[in-house]
Amino acid sequence: LETIESRYPFGKYAEQAQVELIYAHLMNSEPEAAHSAAEKFIRLHPRHPNIDYAYFMKGLSSYTRDNNFLVRITGTDLSNRDISGAKESFAELAEFLTRFPESQYGPYAKQRSIYLRNMIARNELSAADYYMTRKAYIAAIRRANYVVENIPGSSENLRALKILLDSYDALGYADLYEDTKEIIKLNYARNNNAPIEDNSWSWEELNRIKP
Repeated sequence: LETIESRYPFGKYAEQAQVELIYAHLMNSEPEAAHSAAEKFIRLHPRHPNIDYAYFMKGLSSYTRDNNFLVRITGTDLSNRDISGAKESFAELAEFLTRFPESQYGPYAKQRSIYLRNMIARNELSAADYYMTRKAYIAAIRRANYVVENIPGSSENLRALKILLDSYDALGYADLYEDTKEIIKLNYARNNNAPIEDNSWSWEELNRIKP
């Protein structure tokens, strides 16, 4: 594929080879190369019929920077690790969905976005839990508030509110404690806060849906 691209950089076969390279790099656990290949394709062929695929794969490859292929397929929880790549992926998939709302890859991007949103929220609350054990309640409040205010609809909202409740109680913030308690009562009376995950996602889907 790389030979075709280098010898015939502007032919139709080179364009297809560039698309295939994005996929090949990602499946070979080379996320940096996949991301670079996607960016190159976007730069060289902004009006190509498969440009949506390049944007989609760009977002996926950012996520995989945080973990190797074995971790991805075994479903290891990454929320306690550095997830800067996941945050970048979330932003890039959001851009993809904005640019190409009718793309055939849209449903897969939405599934990944839900997963990433929940992971980012869990990461914030892992830090909040640590601060709680250290009785650093103000720091815990900042983390929990970030989840409630900036990651709406995540699977971790109730957990964030409970951290706020415990922190306000420990600090003696009676009004905030009562307000938060009322929010929980109104929104989670039945504890209907089951995590929303992308259970239908499969990495094998990438092979089926690629151009």
